[in-house]
Amino acid sequence: MLIQARYCDAIVNGEVTLTFRRWKRPQVVAGNTYRTAAGRIVVDAIDVVDPHRITNADARRAGFANRADLLGELRGGPELPTYRIRIHAADDPDPRALLASTVRLTAAEVDDIARRLARLDRASSHGAWTAAVLRTIAERPAVRAADLAATFGRETQPFKLDVRKLKNLGLTLSLEVGYRLSPRGEAYLAAAQAL
Repeated sequence: MLIQARYCDAIVNGEVTLTFRRWKRPQVVAGNTYRTAAGRIVVDAIDVVDPHRITNADARRAGFANRADLLGELRGGPELPTYRIRIHAADDPDPRALLASTVRLTAAEVDDIARRLARLDRASSHGAWTAAVLRTIAERPAVRAADLAATFGRETQPFKLDVRKLKNLGLTLSLEVGYRLSPRGEAYLAAAQAL
């Protein structure tokens, strides 16, 4: 779920607890946690609402001064259903961060990571990439994603999606610019090179 940067602090502080979207079908599920620009967001409820019944109080809870401002910023045509989504910032640690902070790996953990990386390589339309990307990030931390992608002759966005897959395994960390290996990623790469 996309959250505009201007709402991030207000969501974290609990000032913004609603968001409204026009979608063909729901893009989120109540009870699930989503990673957004505002951090991890929990969806508490999602309901279809008549946009004419949105109140000024609803608009303020969504970060707008009034209902007219909120309706003016709703994207999508009026023929689409309007969803009211009740949200709050997750207060538990991000499981990816906990995973990434692992400094030592057992042989079983190394094998599990290797299997997962092999699966990503097999599913790729551009061939095996995981080992090369991990080594390149290790050698070139804090280098712009576009520059790293160019190293592999790839477009930036698909490359960033691949790196996100590595991050989901706890192997990389995103920086203000570029990436670096997480402690878990460093431990895995050292173990893999020792084999």
